[in-house]
Amino acid sequence: MASYEKAVESYKKAVTTAASVAASAMLLRGVVNELVPHEVRDFIFSGIHDLRSCMSSQHTIVIEETEGYANNQIYEAARLYLATRLNTNMQRLRVSRVDEAKSMLISMEGGEEMVDVYEGTEFKWQLICRETSGGTSSNGTSRQIEVRSFELSFHKKHKEKALYSYLPFILARAKEIKEEDKSLKLHLNEGDSWFPIDLHHPSTFDTLAMDAELKRTVMDDLSRFVKRKDYYRRIGKAWKRGYLLYGPPGTGKSSLIAAMANYLKFDIYDLELTEVGWNSTLRRLLIGMSNKSILVIEDIDCTIKLQQRDENEDQNTSNDDKVTLSGLLNFVDGLWSTSGEERIIVFTTNYKERLDPALLRPGRMDMQIHMSYCGVDAFRALASNYHAINDHELFPEIEGLIREVEVTPAAVAEELMRSDDIDAALQGLLNFLKAKRKGNNEDKVAEQNVEDKDKMR
Repeated sequence: MASYEKAVESYKKAVTTAASVAASAMLLRGVVNELVPHEVRDFIFSGIHDLRSCMSSQHTIVIEETEGYANNQIYEAARLYLATRLNTNMQRLRVSRVDEAKSMLISMEGGEEMVDVYEGTEFKWQLICRETSGGTSSNGTSRQIEVRSFELSFHKKHKEKALYSYLPFILARAKEIKEEDKSLKLHLNEGDSWFPIDLHHPSTFDTLAMDAELKRTVMDDLSRFVKRKDYYRRIGKAWKRGYLLYGPPGTGKSSLIAAMANYLKFDIYDLELTEVGWNSTLRRLLIGMSNKSILVIEDIDCTIKLQQRDENEDQNTSNDDKVTLSGLLNFVDGLWSTSGEERIIVFTTNYKERLDPALLRPGRMDMQIHMSYCGVDAFRALASNYHAINDHELFPEIEGLIREVEVTPAAVAEELMRSDDIDAALQGLLNFLKAKRKGNNEDKVAEQNVEDKDKMR
């Protein structure tokens, strides 16, 4: 009993002492505020804060969600990066998705903490959410908005590593994550504006019906291009590359463009020149393109009659700003071509011989790709795409006929789609190729007969 009373008495003394100290601190603060000039007061309190910081072994970096009216890129990068490192056993998680073409984003909820290890160093992250006044609404009530920030804590000896290695690593990793989850867009022009729609074209280089060696050459050229930013800057050229796709209809030109976009994760800007009446409109459209994009001008030989401006034409006439070949070429490789970076320009045509030689000179079309009739590689790719087979007893005969007749990949694909039964589909393709060979032979006989009659006259 005596020991209990002694413990209670000690507790009372401790509480009294704490209260006295608190009161004394409040009194001291009041005296300091009343008697000490604010310059000296700020100096004293700053010194106390610095002393406390020196005694602590931890440093903390605060990363606010916004800076003024702009989004903080480091905050967004941290949010994306941490989503890939989260422990899903956390009691509270935040899940979101703003685009059905993208995957769900799992992120931290306010107040939660996690530890990330980077090059053997532990970094602790905490998401802080607080409400602050957002001004007054139209009905006179005050609005509250949520302000979010990350607090990154670590031992003070790792401050340089955190600022100049860890955070730059997070920025780079977040960029990779965004590229991996990027939703591609197809932009169509109307007037002087672009209108985007989602690009869901499934074509890839794995599924593309194309000669295997040519396909590899194109892929290597694209990969080399996107890695040469410093090279283009050093030699003083715009970071762009031009491709001409030419060949008969149905040989896969559009599918190749889609495969290029999916391979590089580049948006496509499909420029319909018949909708562009003036060079000034063309200029606004091309300046409005984003970097990392593919500009496509299909059927360049027939979409619009592009003529060089007559040197003797009155420069004040109403046709002075009409779209001309020279105006288009200025955007391909003139001064205007430097308005963006990491861009690919693709022209397509069914008739290469109809193109103005000015379009084909070196430096404008860096690579000319002949999209030819279906070959053996293309046939095998189509068979794999449509029926998931790599070999069949009819393959040798089909491949022999494909070497003899001119048939487009589109025509072969159409025959393979006629039946879900593999044997029936391949037999149908074989019959189609035999009929085509027979028709070609009959045409040759008819032509020979005409030639023989002409000789006899």
